[in-house]
Amino acid sequence: MKFSIGRNDTVFILTGAGISAESGLSTFRDSGGLWDRYRIEDVATPEAFQKNPELVWEFYSKRRKELKDVSPNRAHLSLANFQKKHPKTYLITQNVDNLHERAGSTNVIHMHGSLTRIRCTGCNYFEEHLEDIEGIPKCKECGNILRPDVVWFGEIPYFLNQIYELLSKTKLFIGIGTSGQVYPAAAFVSIAKSFKAKTVFINKERIYNEDIDLFIEGNASIEVEKFLSEIEVL
Repeated sequence: MKFSIGRNDTVFILTGAGISAESGLSTFRDSGGLWDRYRIEDVATPEAFQKNPELVWEFYSKRRKELKDVSPNRAHLSLANFQKKHPKTYLITQNVDNLHERAGSTNVIHMHGSLTRIRCTGCNYFEEHLEDIEGIPKCKECGNILRPDVVWFGEIPYFLNQIYELLSKTKLFIGIGTSGQVYPAAAFVSIAKSFKAKTVFINKERIYNEDIDLFIEGNASIEVEKFLSEIEVL
């Protein structure tokens, strides 16, 4: 199946854990990975942070250190190159790593926050932070505890209004390395389809959804480059 888009058409690309896993980052499902050594309810909820902020910071500091040992893969690089040819391409990622940015991508929307940002629990202060953090950091402005700027279980993802607006305009929806089963992201392909977008998923595991026009089974680092190269820009 061939796909074509106009130069002014909006392209919406949703990326998930699968694309980062191919660079070597741990995911929820990895056996023996970083998540396997911690319980989600102990490190990834607002209640966990209130109960034991030091443990939560320890966990996210380890996740941040992982970023130093990995690099963007061919899928990340292919997406960045595609954006240069078609600037109206938006990357909406469920991942909290910075691999899209390191690959050279722009228009990246981190709906679950970012490992490279920290924010205050008491005021609007936030900052980019790549260095190691020991103990429990405090806000420079108000003295309250800082937290990782990530969306935990039970919290509302970021930028949903912007995301829904983009979905209403998109002509081509592409899901990469995501199961498409966790809400609200699970609904994105159906919303895009309701606005007459063409829809594509690239994933290692088969996804059954009547709103997907084309499903490509395989590794993102191989299939993304191949698929994007075949899109005709009119």
